[in-house]
Amino acid sequence: MTRILFVCLGNICRSPTAEAAMRRLVQARGLQGSVEVDSAGTGNWHVGESPDERATATARRRGLTLDGRARQVSAEDFERFDLILAMDGSNANDLRRLAPDEKSAGKVRLLREFEPDAVDASGRSEAEGGGDLDVPDPYFGGSDGFERVIDLVTAACEGVLDSLGLQAGTRR
Repeated sequence: MTRILFVCLGNICRSPTAEAAMRRLVQARGLQGSVEVDSAGTGNWHVGESPDERATATARRRGLTLDGRARQVSAEDFERFDLILAMDGSNANDLRRLAPDEKSAGKVRLLREFEPDAVDASGRSEAEGGGDLDVPDPYFGGSDGFERVIDLVTAACEGVLDSLGLQAGTRR
């Protein structure tokens, strides 16, 4: 079983959207039982709240279901999850600071590192001065931002699954 945690700031927009996109892809690829997903936030402002209504409505129109309640990342998450995927560089930095040790910090990656189109033509990642790997926060913008988030996280989640090399019915 590969366990993946998606993390944004408040766990009401981007990370629940990524979680829902991954759930759909896992089901479409027949990988239920091989991949477990969850989401959380680095901040505590929205703990216990449902996902943002605009994110939920946009996701519903695209065939995704956002459910669950916002929660904050905990120390146990670094033990429980194999891969902790941050939505942006700020979230990744916060997660690395929260990590209890170097091995745990090594589980933190930017989600869009797995999206081939997010790397610039020279093959350089954002960390190497290349493409932008942040999933932009749509919270203070219009509905088009929520649409863009779905497109970005879906493409990146496909890349995550491809990188795991799992086949339907296999367990890792």
